[in-house]
Amino acid sequence: MDSTTSSQANKSVLLGLLKLMRPRQWIKNGFVFAPLLFAGQFLEWNALTQTLLAFVLFSVASSATYVVNDLKDIEADRLHPIKAVKRPLASGQVLPGQAKGLLVGLYAVLSVGFWLQPAVMAVIVAYLLLNVAYSYKLKHLPVVDIFTIAIGFVLRVYAGAMALAVPLSSWMFVTTLCLALYLAALKRRQELLQTGLSGRKVLKQYSVALVERYAEISATGALLFYSLFVMNSRPDLVLTIPFVLFGFFRYWYVVEFTAEGESPTDALLADWPLQATMVAWVGVCVWALWPVAAPL
Repeated sequence: MDSTTSSQANKSVLLGLLKLMRPRQWIKNGFVFAPLLFAGQFLEWNALTQTLLAFVLFSVASSATYVVNDLKDIEADRLHPIKAVKRPLASGQVLPGQAKGLLVGLYAVLSVGFWLQPAVMAVIVAYLLLNVAYSYKLKHLPVVDIFTIAIGFVLRVYAGAMALAVPLSSWMFVTTLCLALYLAALKRRQELLQTGLSGRKVLKQYSVALVERYAEISATGALLFYSLFVMNSRPDLVLTIPFVLFGFFRYWYVVEFTAEGESPTDALLADWPLQATMVAWVGVCVWALWPVAAPL
């Protein structure tokens, strides 16, 4: 093998390792910033840096869970028409030994977090254990799999609260849970429509109608709890409710007519009205909460 071929091979492996970490999915870790926003501490430098650090640590942790999951599912992914091409391990772009080396490196980075943010790392350890259980068992159990995914989002918000040493309110907990259940239910819907029963084993125990009802219940709960929180605890945020409602409508439209939704991140990145709605919601929240700190 000449130097040019060797260089290209090394570059391919590095790109595969980066792809294995799924940096696009780090957008999900933006939930870590929710406590910073609603606590009204986004102008405080220490609070901002602590939340950014929590975001970085959670991004490393989420990448580690993707590596573990792909190592566990490598044989099944090779039989999948899409994953066999797109997943670095299934396609052969990255060897299992190389993926395990990456995993060790990610865990090494996380170990530093115990000295920087021990409270956040306690949440991250819970997240890692939950995802190991998901990869090996829970993802095969109907309903349990959806709730496991949703709890992962709740833990992201909880990590953000721990980074600031502020309590996580029951309003934020239940609203985040309902929102995450909505996204997880629609994820299963898209998997059923795009891969059918040949995809995940758990899909054999679902139907499109059932997961759509799950999504409807979850969306209704998220909107209801968020609205009650706003009207009872933070009336200044009432202008954000239309953006939340539009976001639910638009996301389901994207799921229905553009075949997105199997990955909430891809759905968000593929639709500029959703992006604009998110930016507008954050902007109105900042305007309403500036400069007086709002209770969580």
